[in-house]
Amino acid sequence: MPRHSFRWFIVLLLVVIASVFVWYKMRPAEIEVEVAQVSRGTVEKIVANTRAGTLKACREANLSTSIGGQISVLAVDEGDMVKEGQLLLELWNNDLKSEAALVEKEIQAAKARASVSLMQADIARREAERMQKLISDNAISDQDADKIITEAKVRRVAYEVTTTEVAAGRARLDVIRAHLERTMLVAPFDGIIAKINGELNEYVTPSPQGIPTPPTVVLLDTSCFYVIAPIDEVDAPAVKVNMEARIIMDAFGEKQFPARVRRIDPYVLDLEKQARTVDVEVTFIEAGDGEDFLAGYSADVEIITAVENDVLHIPTQALLDGNRVFVYQPQDKLLQEITVRVGLSNWDNSQVLEGLQEGESVVISTDHPDLKDGVRVNISTE
Repeated sequence: MPRHSFRWFIVLLLVVIASVFVWYKMRPAEIEVEVAQVSRGTVEKIVANTRAGTLKACREANLSTSIGGQISVLAVDEGDMVKEGQLLLELWNNDLKSEAALVEKEIQAAKARASVSLMQADIARREAERMQKLISDNAISDQDADKIITEAKVRRVAYEVTTTEVAAGRARLDVIRAHLERTMLVAPFDGIIAKINGELNEYVTPSPQGIPTPPTVVLLDTSCFYVIAPIDEVDAPAVKVNMEARIIMDAFGEKQFPARVRRIDPYVLDLEKQARTVDVEVTFIEAGDGEDFLAGYSADVEIITAVENDVLHIPTQALLDGNRVFVYQPQDKLLQEITVRVGLSNWDNSQVLEGLQEGESVVISTDHPDLKDGVRVNISTE
């Protein structure tokens, strides 16, 4: 080989080596990503609460006496189960009880007078009837007969007066008993005593107008429960009564309780420094749910507003802005960026209407800084 040809060969070889070296250094670095397959299944559209909801007993009564006074009888303790109509506490009311006993005696005396007056009226009536017969036989003067007949009428009126006294006494007794009832607190329904704000011989007062004070007794009906949770005003139009839902409570970990929407507030709640929300009441479907519940648990609700079955879906975390996804090409280990058309979506899965096929793999580690179209990747096995 001529000497100058050999030199050109050496130069060309060095150029090729340099080009390969530069390509190797400049080629896109491989990155490690996680992928998930495009599969078929069920996708739900969900509306959830914006702040933590609260587990409520099906009935709650904040009870206080309608008048102030000193507690003389405290018939229950916190945690006691009570029946409807059972006495919870009673204020000092000996004066009213004594007055009621006095009126009862007065009523008894009035009844006795009424009985005597009735007998006298009957005697006078019979005597007047005899006088009427004697008048028809001209056996007595009109003046004597008129006196006896008038006496019978007087006796009858006297009897009516005594019956009125009995009725008045009973009405007065009803008034006293009404005052007595205002000194007593009774259970309006079966339940459990949750809280007592007062002790024996303490003085309690009802709430003044416009100044709320703690109730004397808090009574809960824990035979059933429901959750009240705020949802964003934007989501409110999609929620309807009787929609299926799920309830999740921190106290029970990942367990989900089937539920149903019972009520939607007819107004938007506008709280200072908070987003405007609408309160939704959700009830449990399973009859056994509630045995281990405690009123006041924090709870979240997921209301299912739409469902699509047997549809293509991908993890929602694979979606980027503009409904872009990175599809893994296994033949050359490269990523391809494509845009897909999405249907129903929730935090976990999104329905794919166009752009992907079942079995394809999409990147779910979308927070990788070097993620871009055409990059070479390794699939994470973790």
